[in-house]
Amino acid sequence: MADARAAGATHPAAAAAARAAATAARDSHAQIVATLIRVTGDWTLAEDCAQEALVQALRRWPAGGVPANPAGWLMAVARNRATDVLRRAAVERRKLRELAALAPTEEAPPAGEEEVVDDRLRLIFTCCHPALALDARVALTLRTICGIPTADIARAFLVTESTMTRRLTRAKSKIADARIPYRVPSGPALAERLPGVLGVLYLLFTRGYDAGGEPAFADEAIRLARLLESLLPGQPEIPALLALFLFQHSRREARRDAAGDLVPLDRQDRRRWDHAAIAEGLALLGRVREDGPYALQARIASVHATAASVEATDWPAVAGWYDALAARAPSPVVALNRAVAHGYAYGPEAGLALLAEARSGGALDGYSLALAAEADLTARRGDRARAAALFRRAAEQTHADAERRALLDRAAELS
Repeated sequence: MADARAAGATHPAAAAAARAAATAARDSHAQIVATLIRVTGDWTLAEDCAQEALVQALRRWPAGGVPANPAGWLMAVARNRATDVLRRAAVERRKLRELAALAPTEEAPPAGEEEVVDDRLRLIFTCCHPALALDARVALTLRTICGIPTADIARAFLVTESTMTRRLTRAKSKIADARIPYRVPSGPALAERLPGVLGVLYLLFTRGYDAGGEPAFADEAIRLARLLESLLPGQPEIPALLALFLFQHSRREARRDAAGDLVPLDRQDRRRWDHAAIAEGLALLGRVREDGPYALQARIASVHATAASVEATDWPAVAGWYDALAARAPSPVVALNRAVAHGYAYGPEAGLALLAEARSGGALDGYSLALAAEADLTARRGDRARAAALFRRAAEQTHADAERRALLDRAAELS
């Protein structure tokens, strides 16, 4: 890889070839890994062979040119590498014959379109199986489907690379030991399992979108949501989730200032929002006729995304959608956001009353955003000194540096 970068520094064509290799590997990684897992039953071998194919592309394409079918080339190299490994290990001839049949020529796609679709879906549903712990599902999705390096995943989870490697190994072992089927559920089972898959993507997006998150994770969540939307048409919560991601992610360029500090929604330059993403989200949401939890969240996000300013936001509509969401999928965070929406729609006293109700059970104790919401509503009520103190308390409770600075800035303004 270093050789390819060095060559690219001198030859623009070589640099373009290296970029094409990286793009092809990113787009076809899940397909290659999924197909090899299906045939070999060996998750580690499949991932290693997919990585080896990328290494070979980065070595060969800058000098030899990009092949006509980059994905087919990568699959052929990965398949050949798996064949060599299995042959040396003297694995049964049946698996060798199946591997040899994956791609008849180096440039041809490895299988029919229906089989490719099934393989990718199999991989997604297996990585997101409810028998695995939620964090394990997210990590396995990042590593196996998205091809994110283990070191990057470990950093996001605040653990060492060796610890994350062990967690991934345990997750794969559990899949094997528990004989978790490598298949896509059908009928009622699909309806039962799909929310769990979407929940993993939602958490993955959140880990990328949060103040201290890894932005690449949000991009991967969007990419996987697009993939699911194309592979499982007719499931309304998938386009709803994708629309929600697009609305939220449309603000990514405006969420931070030149110093890297967070810019609150009411101060963002809305001209910097990605309006093409907003338009795509609106088109997706326009096709959704059922209001599940993700559709309701997407409708709330669409109101914010299409408002010219915070003042021009249709806050009664936002409050109404939060009422529906609280009835459909109640949670402490939904209750908190509902209180804020009502505070903007009907006055800070109404918001503070709902906030007190949301905090009464103790579920929001120690949650910095709950204190920040109280501080904001208190400031809007006119009690600047108390609001400043609440913002400072919220800053003490957050673990994200960017969020802490933003909260302290609000406190300083009110003081």
